[in-house]
Amino acid sequence: MRVGLLFLSLGASAGFAATLSEKAKESGCVSKPVYVTGEMYKCATQSGASSYFNVPGGDGPLPGSASTSTPVRSAKAATPSGFPRVDANTQKGRDDVRRKVLSDELAAEEKLLAESRTLYADGAPAPLPEEKADAEKYRGRIARLRQTVSVHERNVEALKKELAAIK
Repeated sequence: MRVGLLFLSLGASAGFAATLSEKAKESGCVSKPVYVTGEMYKCATQSGASSYFNVPGGDGPLPGSASTSTPVRSAKAATPSGFPRVDANTQKGRDDVRRKVLSDELAAEEKLLAESRTLYADGAPAPLPEEKADAEKYRGRIARLRQTVSVHERNVEALKKELAAIK
C-alpha cells in the first residue's frame, strides 16, 4: 500500500514538473523557473527580461527542489529620515509650471491634429499629380496620413489624461 502511495505521489510530481517545464519552455525561459506565489513562476529569458507564467495546479515550489524562495512582494519603502522635503508652495509652483507646459503641448498637438485631419480629408484627399498615374503611391499617402492622425489623437488623449492627473 505504501509503495502504491509513494508511486502515486511521485507520478503526480513528475506530471507537475513536466507541466512546469513545458510552461517554462513556452515562456522562453533560459533559467530555472522560480516559485513566486500561488500558481505563479518567474524565469529569465534570452533577452534578459523576466517572464512570469502560471502553472495550473502548481501550489508551490517543486517537491524536493531548492527553489523555496519566499513570495515576491512589492512593498513601498519608507522615506528615510534625512530625505529632503519640498514645501507646499514650491510644489504648487512646480505643478503650475507643469500644468502650463502640458497645456501648451496640448494646444500645439490639437492644432497638429486639426491640420492632419484636414490633409486626411476623411480618407479621401485629392490625389497629387504624381499619384494620378500610380494608385499605390496614393494608397501609401492615405495610410501615412491616417497614421499621422492616429498618432496625434493618441497624443491629445495622453496629454488630457496627464493634465487631469495633476493635483
